[in-house]
Amino acid sequence: MCSADLQPIPSLKRTFWACGLAVALVLTGFGELEIPVRAENEPVGIETGLPLPRFVSLKANKVNVRVGPSRSHPVRWVYQRKGLPIEVLAEFENWRRVRDMDGDVGWIYHTLLDGRRHGLVKPSNGEETANLFDGPSGTGETIAAAEPGVVVALEACGADWCQAQAGGYTGWIAKRDLWGVYSDERFE
Repeated sequence: MCSADLQPIPSLKRTFWACGLAVALVLTGFGELEIPVRAENEPVGIETGLPLPRFVSLKANKVNVRVGPSRSHPVRWVYQRKGLPIEVLAEFENWRRVRDMDGDVGWIYHTLLDGRRHGLVKPSNGEETANLFDGPSGTGETIAAAEPGVVVALEACGADWCQAQAGGYTGWIAKRDLWGVYSDERFE
Protein backbone atom coordinates (compact mmCIF):
# COMPACT_ATOMS: atom_id res chain seq x y z
CA MET A 1 0.00 0.00 0.00
CA CYS A 2 1.31 3.48 -0.87
CA SER A 3 1.54 6.29 1.65
CA ALA A 4 3.10 9.72 1.94
CA ASP A 5 6.51 8.22 2.72
CA LEU A 6 6.91 7.02 -0.91
CA GLN A 7 6.25 3.31 -0.48
CA PRO A 8 5.40 1.34 -3.66
CA ILE A 9 2.71 -1.29 -4.01
CA PRO A 10 4.36 -4.68 -4.60
CA SER A 11 2.99 -6.34 -7.71
CA LEU A 12 3.66 -8.73 -10.55
CA LYS A 13 7.10 -8.59 -12.20
CA ARG A 14 6.05 -6.14 -14.90
CA THR A 15 3.38 -4.16 -13.08
CA PHE A 16 5.36 -1.30 -11.58
CA TRP A 17 4.20 0.72 -8.57
CA ALA A 18 0.99 2.27 -9.81
CA CYS A 19 0.01 4.10 -6.65
CA GLY A 20 -1.17 7.67 -6.20
CA LEU A 21 2.44 8.78 -5.73
CA ALA A 22 3.50 7.45 -9.08
CA VAL A 23 0.55 9.06 -10.87
CA ALA A 24 1.45 12.44 -9.37
CA LEU A 25 4.89 12.27 -11.01
CA VAL A 26 3.46 12.14 -14.51
CA LEU A 27 1.51 15.35 -14.05
CA THR A 28 4.65 17.43 -13.43
CA GLY A 29 5.93 19.72 -16.19
CA PHE A 30 9.51 19.55 -17.41
CA GLY A 31 11.73 21.87 -19.40
CA GLU A 32 13.86 20.94 -22.37
CA LEU A 33 16.04 17.88 -21.92
CA GLU A 34 19.75 18.57 -22.24
CA ILE A 35 21.48 15.70 -24.02
CA PRO A 36 24.68 14.71 -22.20
CA VAL A 37 27.90 15.48 -24.07
CA ARG A 38 29.66 12.34 -25.25
CA ALA A 39 33.11 11.79 -26.69
CA GLU A 40 33.39 11.64 -30.50
CA ASN A 41 34.12 7.91 -30.51
CA GLU A 42 31.03 6.95 -28.50
CA PRO A 43 28.19 5.33 -30.48
CA VAL A 44 25.03 7.13 -31.53
CA GLY A 45 21.74 5.78 -32.84
CA ILE A 46 21.51 5.39 -36.62
CA GLU A 47 17.94 6.73 -36.63
CA THR A 48 18.13 9.62 -34.13
CA GLY A 49 21.81 10.48 -33.78
CA LEU A 50 21.33 10.37 -30.00
CA PRO A 51 23.88 8.63 -27.74
CA LEU A 52 23.77 4.85 -27.27
CA PRO A 53 23.18 3.56 -24.75
CA ARG A 54 20.93 6.21 -23.17
CA PHE A 55 18.13 6.33 -20.64
CA VAL A 56 14.55 7.33 -21.47
CA SER A 57 11.23 6.63 -19.77
CA LEU A 58 7.97 4.99 -20.74
CA LYS A 59 5.37 7.40 -22.14
CA ALA A 60 2.29 5.25 -21.50
CA ASN A 61 0.81 3.12 -18.73
CA LYS A 62 0.76 0.07 -20.99
CA VAL A 63 3.77 -0.65 -23.22
CA ASN A 64 4.29 -3.88 -25.14
CA VAL A 65 7.82 -5.23 -25.34
CA ARG A 66 8.30 -7.42 -28.39
CA VAL A 67 10.75 -10.15 -29.35
CA GLY A 68 11.81 -8.23 -32.48
CA PRO A 69 11.44 -4.82 -34.14
CA SER A 70 7.98 -5.10 -35.74
CA ARG A 71 4.34 -5.51 -34.76
CA SER A 72 4.41 -8.99 -36.30
CA HIS A 73 6.82 -10.14 -33.57
CA PRO A 74 5.12 -11.59 -30.49
CA VAL A 75 4.77 -9.55 -27.30
CA ARG A 76 7.29 -10.77 -24.75
CA TRP A 77 5.82 -8.86 -21.78
CA VAL A 78 3.91 -5.66 -21.00
CA TYR A 79 5.12 -2.79 -18.81
CA GLN A 80 2.34 -1.17 -16.84
CA ARG A 81 4.03 1.90 -15.41
CA LYS A 82 4.26 5.29 -17.10
CA GLY A 83 7.56 7.03 -16.32
CA LEU A 84 9.52 3.83 -15.72
CA PRO A 85 13.17 4.38 -16.75
CA ILE A 86 14.43 2.16 -19.54
CA GLU A 87 17.79 1.97 -21.33
CA VAL A 88 17.91 2.25 -25.12
CA LEU A 89 20.60 -0.06 -26.53
CA ALA A 90 19.97 0.11 -30.30
CA GLU A 91 17.73 1.62 -32.96
CA PHE A 92 16.14 0.03 -36.01
CA GLU A 93 13.79 2.24 -38.03
CA ASN A 94 10.99 3.22 -35.58
CA TRP A 95 11.92 0.57 -33.00
CA ARG A 96 14.22 0.76 -30.00
CA ARG A 97 15.97 -2.20 -28.41
CA VAL A 98 15.73 -1.63 -24.66
CA ARG A 99 16.91 -3.11 -21.38
CA ASP A 100 15.20 -2.78 -18.00
CA MET A 101 16.61 -2.79 -14.47
CA ASP A 102 16.41 -6.60 -14.34
CA GLY A 103 18.53 -6.89 -17.50
CA ASP A 104 15.61 -8.08 -19.65
CA VAL A 105 15.89 -6.98 -23.30
CA GLY A 106 13.22 -6.44 -25.96
CA TRP A 107 11.90 -4.01 -28.59
CA ILE A 108 9.55 -1.03 -28.06
CA TYR A 109 7.99 1.26 -30.68
CA HIS A 110 9.65 4.69 -30.48
CA THR A 111 6.48 6.73 -29.82
CA LEU A 112 6.01 4.89 -26.51
CA LEU A 113 9.30 6.31 -25.16
CA ASP A 114 9.83 9.74 -23.62
CA GLY A 115 13.07 11.73 -23.31
CA ARG A 116 12.04 13.13 -19.92
CA ARG A 117 14.18 11.45 -17.31
CA HIS A 118 13.05 9.35 -14.39
CA GLY A 119 14.94 7.17 -11.95
CA LEU A 120 13.97 4.03 -10.10
CA VAL A 121 14.97 4.10 -6.43
CA LYS A 122 17.46 1.35 -5.64
CA PRO A 123 19.00 2.03 -2.22
CA SER A 124 22.71 1.24 -2.06
CA ASN A 125 24.75 -0.37 0.70
CA GLY A 126 21.91 -2.61 1.89
CA GLU A 127 19.78 0.33 3.08
CA GLU A 128 15.99 -0.09 3.23
CA THR A 129 15.26 3.41 1.88
CA ALA A 130 16.99 6.22 0.00
CA ASN A 131 16.62 9.73 1.41
CA LEU A 132 15.72 12.92 -0.41
CA PHE A 133 17.68 15.81 1.12
CA ASP A 134 17.23 19.57 0.95
CA GLY A 135 20.61 19.92 -0.80
CA PRO A 136 23.11 17.87 -2.82
CA SER A 137 25.28 16.73 0.07
CA GLY A 138 23.47 14.25 2.28
CA THR A 139 24.23 16.33 5.36
CA GLY A 140 21.17 18.56 5.23
CA GLU A 141 17.61 17.97 6.30
CA THR A 142 15.90 14.77 5.12
CA ILE A 143 12.76 15.69 3.18
CA ALA A 144 11.45 12.19 2.45
CA ALA A 145 12.48 8.54 2.41
CA ALA A 146 11.88 6.49 -0.73
CA GLU A 147 11.63 2.72 -0.72
CA PRO A 148 13.01 0.53 -3.51
CA GLY A 149 10.90 0.71 -6.66
CA VAL A 150 9.63 4.26 -6.28
CA VAL A 151 9.89 6.18 -9.57
CA VAL A 152 11.19 9.74 -9.22
CA ALA A 153 11.22 12.49 -11.86
CA LEU A 154 14.78 13.68 -12.42
CA GLU A 155 15.18 17.41 -12.90
CA ALA A 156 19.01 17.59 -12.91
CA CYS A 157 22.01 15.42 -12.10
CA GLY A 158 25.51 16.47 -11.08
CA ALA A 159 28.56 14.42 -10.24
CA ASP A 160 27.06 12.50 -7.30
CA TRP A 161 23.53 13.86 -6.72
CA CYS A 162 20.31 14.20 -8.68
CA GLN A 163 17.51 16.66 -8.04
CA ALA A 164 14.35 14.57 -7.96
CA GLN A 165 10.63 14.99 -7.48
CA ALA A 166 8.22 12.42 -6.06
CA GLY A 167 4.83 12.60 -4.40
CA GLY A 168 4.91 16.36 -3.97
CA TYR A 169 8.45 16.33 -2.56
CA THR A 170 11.44 17.86 -4.34
CA GLY A 171 14.92 17.17 -3.06
CA TRP A 172 18.31 15.66 -3.78
CA ILE A 173 19.00 11.93 -3.91
CA ALA A 174 22.37 10.21 -4.21
CA LYS A 175 22.97 9.07 -7.78
CA ARG A 176 24.18 5.69 -6.45
CA ASP A 177 20.62 5.11 -5.11
CA LEU A 178 19.03 5.34 -8.57
CA TRP A 179 18.70 3.16 -11.64
CA GLY A 180 18.12 5.26 -14.73
CA VAL A 181 21.14 7.54 -14.73
CA TYR A 182 24.79 6.74 -15.49
CA SER A 183 27.41 7.35 -12.80
CA ASP A 184 29.33 9.77 -15.06
CA GLU A 185 26.27 11.49 -16.51
CA ARG A 186 25.37 15.12 -15.80
CA PHE A 187 22.39 17.11 -17.09
CA GLU A 188 20.10 20.03 -16.22
